[in-house]
Amino acid sequence: MRDDTSEFEFEVSCKPDFAYLNVQVPAGVTLKVESSAMACMDTNMKMKTKMRGGLGRMFTGESLFINEFTAEGAPAEIGIAPGAPGDLAHVYLEGGDDEIYLQNSGYVASSVGVDLATKWQGLVKGFFGGEGLFLVKATGTGDLWFSTFGAMIEVDVEDEYVVDTAYIVAFTAGLDYKVSRVGGYKSLFLSGEGFVARFSGQGKLWIQTRQLPAFGAWVLPFRPVKDPG
Repeated sequence: MRDDTSEFEFEVSCKPDFAYLNVQVPAGVTLKVESSAMACMDTNMKMKTKMRGGLGRMFTGESLFINEFTAEGAPAEIGIAPGAPGDLAHVYLEGGDDEIYLQNSGYVASSVGVDLATKWQGLVKGFFGGEGLFLVKATGTGDLWFSTFGAMIEVDVEDEYVVDTAYIVAFTAGLDYKVSRVGGYKSLFLSGEGFVARFSGQGKLWIQTRQLPAFGAWVLPFRPVKDPG
């Protein structure tokens, strides 16, 4: 896995708060993009919609579909805007055992050579994983872009590392994790801290600087409330 190799010329702007991706697609080449993420494109870019990720996507809250954009007859540019305000990262998968796991809302775009599958986390990991019961498993060869809510931090894990489950964005296949409480049951319900993932092994881990549940709780008091009278 590399971050200095790419099939495409691309630029990420407006980092880290509102990252926006521009990709130059060569003539005859196809780029896969998450549903609803295309912001603008050249007129010779043609789109097809396909199902992705298997039937498990029905339970993730994410779209069952992915759009494929092909530059017909000449090179074309496409602008891609992730759904959540935050950062965006790029890696190049080199095939074989090179694979990465994403939170189910993290996928943005990829080469056609990158395969996407929905991976069942298991009941214990899934129920307390912050993003549901499933992860997106990306394998194959090509470019992969993924996004966060908030800014992004890349961590090289050499042995063990602990992360609140709601802040996990992605991690490589060299890492395993177990979900546990931060403290006892009193801490679980009164401290504001929930469950953590205790990673072990060697690999890369990407975390985000904000989490949606905490943001939702912060926004809640400011919502307009209708007067019942």
